[in-house]
Amino acid sequence: MRTKPATPPFPRALAARSRFAIIRAEFNPEITTSLEQACLATLRAAGVPDARIDRVTVPGCFEIPLMAQRLAKRRRYDALIALGAVIRGDTYHFELVANECARGIMDVSLRHDVPIIFEVLAVYRRKDALRRAGTNRMNKGIEAAGAALAAITSLASIK
Repeated sequence: MRTKPATPPFPRALAARSRFAIIRAEFNPEITTSLEQACLATLRAAGVPDARIDRVTVPGCFEIPLMAQRLAKRRRYDALIALGAVIRGDTYHFELVANECARGIMDVSLRHDVPIIFEVLAVYRRKDALRRAGTNRMNKGIEAAGAALAAITSLASIK
């Protein structure tokens, strides 16, 4: 049974006029699709119209920073949300992808002065990722949407 996401305590007027882009890695689709759906439901519950939410996909988490940079250059979005899942395997690849994705996203955020919410799960076991992308309030897509709304609210207070 799906649990309805809690509506975050953000100004609905601000949420309704803000623009978001969700960047979802297609690798590990069972996990990333669930993150995206929870994120969308939370944004909608906060009052963000579907027309103000753009969604794009990239093959994997390593490609997220480049897409974030392209979107940030447009200066169209109040916040970007990066969703993905990197699961440890038998090689060092896990660390490389997770670390470089995080570094790239931070670089883009600072360079373009736009909040980019980093909800790329970096886990040791698939079951841990599935738990964080489940159909309950533990779904990190909910947190990602809430963080994006909080960042926009904070930044709006100092403009």
